[in-house]
Amino acid sequence: MRRWVSRVDRRMFARVAATDSVLLDRVLPRLGSTANYGALWWAVSGSLAATRSRRARRAGLRGMLALGIASATANVVSKRIIRRTRPSTAAIPAVRQLRRAPWTTSFPSGHSASAAAFATGVALEWPALAVPVGVLAAGVATSRVATGAHYPSDVLAGIGLGLGAAVVTLSWWPRTRAAPSDAGPWPVPALPAGDGLVLVVNPSAGSADSTVLDRVTTELPQAKIIELGDGEDLADALTEAARTCRVLGVAGGDGTINIAARTAADHEVPLLVFPAGTLNHFARDIGVETAEDAITALRAGTAVRIDLGGLGDQVFVNTCSTGLYTDLVRYREKWEKRIGKWPAMLVGLVHVLRRAKPQELVVNGEPRKVWMIFAGNGAYRPRGFAPTYRQSLDDGLLDIRAVYAERPYARTRVVLAALTGTLRWCRPYQDRPAAPQLHVTAPSGLLHFAIDGELTQVSPDITLRKRRGALVVYR
Repeated sequence: MRRWVSRVDRRMFARVAATDSVLLDRVLPRLGSTANYGALWWAVSGSLAATRSRRARRAGLRGMLALGIASATANVVSKRIIRRTRPSTAAIPAVRQLRRAPWTTSFPSGHSASAAAFATGVALEWPALAVPVGVLAAGVATSRVATGAHYPSDVLAGIGLGLGAAVVTLSWWPRTRAAPSDAGPWPVPALPAGDGLVLVVNPSAGSADSTVLDRVTTELPQAKIIELGDGEDLADALTEAARTCRVLGVAGGDGTINIAARTAADHEVPLLVFPAGTLNHFARDIGVETAEDAITALRAGTAVRIDLGGLGDQVFVNTCSTGLYTDLVRYREKWEKRIGKWPAMLVGLVHVLRRAKPQELVVNGEPRKVWMIFAGNGAYRPRGFAPTYRQSLDDGLLDIRAVYAERPYARTRVVLAALTGTLRWCRPYQDRPAAPQLHVTAPSGLLHFAIDGELTQVSPDITLRKRRGALVVYR
């Protein structure tokens, strides 16, 4: 087989070298050089991030993660093991030859692996980009033969490696469901001009800027807009608005929406969400990803009745958790104003994994050492340590996941299992996708929960449960 592959390689290599073509002589060598050190893919990923589209950002990030895996596997592992000599460039036209000959071994092609990994990662998140990014990747891979840097089999092996690297990312970062979560429809008023809508805007949210306000003012001229000033209390403003409105509107992130959801449920008025936070998980699950989506739903009068998670006298629309995540949120809040939110999260993750200590809690009457307890408002998918989406918003279920610390090296085992996609067999990790409720007591008298991303101190003796059909929300 090796001799047969070698013969085919040399035949195809010689045919490409002898072919006179502007594409082979001018276009592909230049395209290939732009991919040196992943520069082309960094540029594409940056362009996707600049669009401010959440889907585009996910596509670029998955592409870069896949590229990192493929590049490390090809250049650090495979090349050092196989050590195939690169082909002679004597027959390659001078105009095509690389200015600097590669010093590494030939099998597999690192450029091809990175190109295929990035293109596949992007396509997994956003299939519409498969063709344009795939054409770029195919051009980079073909350039490696055109310039004489690799044999065809090196390129094919690199492509296969890149495809595999992209698929591997699905084991710990599953694709987000494209459609909104299911929920039963509910009759609500259609307000074409916004008459009866009171919109409370939290200007401290990630993207609650003048663009959202201008859009609402133009499209819904009869709506009343309340923009919070310095020192004004969000809960008080929402309560006052709920007393007089037909529809309670809110512009903010998940933490802001949490307070609005509790207020709307308590006053039995429908809620209209304008996503204006950093991640907007809840807005995505109800199918409202832009201000235009919210305005369309209000004008059409389309809404659903959904469940809320209950945590004592508080609620959660997405998730709540205690343990490692609360430590991470606390660290992020301390440092994000100095270095930014995402750098603070990454630095905080390293800090928490190194220095955090398990909590002593009583869970459903049983004393436990706990690294983390996670509760989802509805059953999240997939099972494991990376819950991504909910199929239903009115299933009546709590999604309970916990990491307990009684077993040796529990934290390390869970992290390794999460990275390798083997969490279902990891004993310190437990999940209950259909729990009716969960009772937690802190003997120390101090208990913190991160509720929809916001850190809150709660009663040291608390029960998590579902509030069935508590909220009506436009979608």
